[in-house]
Amino acid sequence: MFLIDMFNKKMTMPSAETALPGRPRPIETADLHVISARSLLAMPPAGFATIYLGLGNFWAAERLFWNLPGIWVTAVGFQGGFTPNPTFQEVMTGLTGHACVVKIVYDRSALPLHSILKLFFEAHDPTQGMRQGNDIGTMFRSVIFGADQQSVDIAIRMRDLYQSALLAAGRRQTVTTTITIAPEFYHAEEYHQQYLARNVGASAVLRGTGVPCPVLDDADLHRAIPT
Repeated sequence: MFLIDMFNKKMTMPSAETALPGRPRPIETADLHVISARSLLAMPPAGFATIYLGLGNFWAAERLFWNLPGIWVTAVGFQGGFTPNPTFQEVMTGLTGHACVVKIVYDRSALPLHSILKLFFEAHDPTQGMRQGNDIGTMFRSVIFGADQQSVDIAIRMRDLYQSALLAAGRRQTVTTTITIAPEFYHAEEYHQQYLARNVGASAVLRGTGVPCPVLDDADLHRAIPT
């Protein structure tokens, strides 16, 4: 019964009343990106935008994005729950409500958001609800948190396009990706930042559906961002 109870807690979002209390101060994290040596905490440069993506294991997810042309910096952390300044261990209980996410700061003139989101949808299975493969729990749910309404609108359009692509490929599952304006982002501990660069040879895998995600054309962008 204990194991069943723990499983159910991991698969069900807590409420603000039942979530762990957390703490008033941020936990310690890294100052600099291991690869680029850029600050993880500084404000983005002018002309750069931020998107937050949850697609399962955030070690593998961060590695997927940090070398893309146009990326300024990446960081991993927690978002979308109730517990302030949570630790990794707290998030893994399922009692904070947070998803494990990657913060991506990118040059919007060099790397369109829809290109980032194409990679996002292709790199994981966004139809699995509160899990990704063997990683089970609310912390592994598929999420997109946009810094502004324009980002949210583009993400919703991309989600709809990917749902259509899945149906065309004979996949009847529903895309469960949650898309909202970004809530507060909490950095994970230092050892999680760029974990696969710090620990060469460590294993972390993402698995997609094998169905390509369509690219937004000018007409799609117009529908996603009304003038």
